Amino acid sequence: PYTYGVHRMPAKKKGPIRVAVLGQGRSGLDIHCRYFKTAPRKFQIVAISDLLRDRRKRAESEMGCATYADYHDLLAREDLDLVVNALPSQLHPQGTIDALNAGHHTVCEKPLAWSVSELDKMIAAAGAARRKLLPFQQSRNAPQFQKMLQVIDSGVLGRIVQISLSFSGFSRRWDWQTLQEYKGGNLLNTGPHPMDQAMRLLDFKKPQHILCAMDRANTSGDAEDYVKILLRTKNKPVIDVEISSCTTFPQPMYTVHGERGGLSGGPSSLTWRYYNAQKAAAQKLIRSSLPGPSYCREDLPMIEKTWTPNKTQQNAFAFMSKAYYDHVYAVLREGAKAQITPQQARVQVAVIEECHRQNPLSKLPRKGWSKGK
Repeated sequence: PYTYGVHRMPAKKKGPIRVAVLGQGRSGLDIHCRYFKTAPRKFQIVAISDLLRDRRKRAESEMGCATYADYHDLLAREDLDLVVNALPSQLHPQGTIDALNAGHHTVCEKPLAWSVSELDKMIAAAGAARRKLLPFQQSRNAPQFQKMLQVIDSGVLGRIVQISLSFSGFSRRWDWQTLQEYKGGNLLNTGPHPMDQAMRLLDFKKPQHILCAMDRANTSGDAEDYVKILLRTKNKPVIDVEISSCTTFPQPMYTVHGERGGLSGGPSSLTWRYYNAQKAAAQKLIRSSLPGPSYCREDLPMIEKTWTPNKTQQNAFAFMSKAYYDHVYAVLREGAKAQITPQQARVQVAVIEECHRQNPLSKLPRKGWSKGK
């Protein structure tokens, strides 16, 4: 166990946020550090940790920051305003608790946790330390998702019956994120993106009915690479989430079914089509046979509109990271209220936990995590 001294240096109220990043893998380097380097007026990378020597040397060379093999040594620093936990997934809860206990505001990569009990420990640690626990759910800022919400909220589609979210494609995978031991699989790897959006569509209320199917198709590991989820909640649309790696003909990212129209599309464009109920001919129920016999047919004029991302929205990863961290800056420097909270994420984690409970999969023998060189 590690213990940390009381931090005597309060977080600065002005100047760039002094940030440390735990882990220099795909997320730590290519998402978080990549963004921080583009925003030197708001963020300054002062330290990173990673088990691998070559990653530490790269950080020293490219970012000019202090490096640590053991993240606990990094957390002992007293000059940090923010820690980003981009460690491997199975270390997210404990690494975040350690950072909070050391007195640091902490951004945690997805998956935030794999069980409600684990997340509750993280929330408790944040409360005890009086520090912010900030889930990295940047896909809520996706421009196509925000535009879809705008169209739905406008009411032109009428009452929404179903919303389908498809984060699918066809690929084979054989790395550590295919293993249950390391909290891998499509639901914990990719799933937090559509699941956070799904929970936003349900106003962060746990669904009354959760039905999930999982399978393994193209994975070399023991975790799932196919997930199908149906969520039902009173007075809310049915939510259909698919996260599949065996789909050669994927559906659009979003498909909205409404009583007066619908929407379809994804990051490159959205199209929505609807009719004006005030201008459409009135129809009355006919209980007798139609003449002919014939079918119900009418010329229903449809209005069609489209959206495409503007120049700043075309690089979706950069756009989402900037929107997320601009808000983190506002929270830590300007006292803004956090918009993405662990309490919201707790609903998502509860659904993910139930999906895994419904689909117990066989496991490969545990072999532990490499200590690096």
